[in-house]
Amino acid sequence: MTSVSERLCSWALGLSLNNIPTPVLHAAKRHMLDGIGLAIAARRFGEAKAAISMSRGWAVTSGVRALGGQGLLAPGAAALVDGVLVHALDFDDTHAGGLVHATAVSLPATLAVGQREKSTGGEALVAMVIGLETVCRIASASSHGFHARGLHATSICGTFSSALVDSRLSVVSVQTATSALGIAGSLSSGLLEFLDTGSDTKTLHPGMASMNGVLAADLARAGGNGPASVLEGRRGIFAALSARDADPESIVVDLGERWECTQISIKPIPACQLLHVTLDAIDEAPGDWRDIVEIEAVVHPDSADVVCEPRDSKNQPKSPYDAKFSLPWSVAAKLIDGQVSIDTYTQAGILRQEVVDLAAKVRIVAGPSDVPAANAPGLVRIRYASGVEWEGRVAGSRGTPQNPLSDADLEAKFLANCGSHPMGKELLDAVMTIEDLASLDVVHEIAAAIVQQEEVAL
Repeated sequence: MTSVSERLCSWALGLSLNNIPTPVLHAAKRHMLDGIGLAIAARRFGEAKAAISMSRGWAVTSGVRALGGQGLLAPGAAALVDGVLVHALDFDDTHAGGLVHATAVSLPATLAVGQREKSTGGEALVAMVIGLETVCRIASASSHGFHARGLHATSICGTFSSALVDSRLSVVSVQTATSALGIAGSLSSGLLEFLDTGSDTKTLHPGMASMNGVLAADLARAGGNGPASVLEGRRGIFAALSARDADPESIVVDLGERWECTQISIKPIPACQLLHVTLDAIDEAPGDWRDIVEIEAVVHPDSADVVCEPRDSKNQPKSPYDAKFSLPWSVAAKLIDGQVSIDTYTQAGILRQEVVDLAAKVRIVAGPSDVPAANAPGLVRIRYASGVEWEGRVAGSRGTPQNPLSDADLEAKFLANCGSHPMGKELLDAVMTIEDLASLDVVHEIAAAIVQQEEVAL
């Protein structure tokens, strides 16, 4: 029997636009649109400075463009920049089963390698579907297993996604693509230590995964040989890096019939997906926040470890990015402000004493764990000084496949991320009809024009 990697590569290299269902193609275009808008927003807000600055050392005359950029970079460098940009605001999509940010590690390689190979929009769309399926399926084979080990599943699994996207667009053999995945396994990494320090290394992870996936594919095309058993082997990524049991065979079950890229949530809130359901549960909270005595939040155990502990630092985040991973602080901010948006997570915002004081009144109670953390229901009980008790419940967070953002809501998010630039609608139309494009040039030209008015772009 052939390995899991060989079967995955055989499916990916044989896929065509005509045998992908229309709803799947539409889902992939929605995620492309969301990712491109987030990259533009990150440029507008001055994010990804380190990645952009470093990438200047990889400028080449025959290179490709990063989203919103003007100069030409080596494809791996462009993938690095785009991955960091898409993830920088923590406003990008999440696949609940694998707990991975799928677009942040599929779109960068699609755009960078698609430019290098002069791919059509249709070819890029197929590659995007392959990338989304790959990262979601590999991560779901050991749900929360990498996180339980202290590793970032997006970074671990995204390297494989990018490597397979590159292999597909480069039109290589199954053997070469399998080697690319084998090499990618040795380039997969990403520590969650940032959760205890307030640092933002997590924003770098998708970019590094995308760059390393392109590197792995480059090495395989140059004759490098990687183990075909990188997924299921006794020293493969699950055996070495996952703290929970894994089912590598599940990666290739029902390929082409069950589509995980239709099961990816699109965020309406720029914060860790694991706290969204709690924020949604307090949408209708009554009364004055000043009268609140206690807030009891029922939280999935896997979520609590990420967004609720250690309590001292969660009550008083060390940085704006740290606040995006604090359920108590975000709950307090929403109760005080009435909403959570990009403007919530600022340096001035995290210093507000009233938010810190209210966050300290949040008590975490362990909830059921029979579903993945990102699919858990939300339950919050608030007690007021008057003795009144209020309870808010939601079955799941907004933006999930069970309660998805409409196309209109997604378009509004995209246009807002473009700063309501007049060319935003033109870019939206280009992405949502990408299969009709002869190349990806128009996407980059419009994105650069939108960014150019606010910064001197790379």
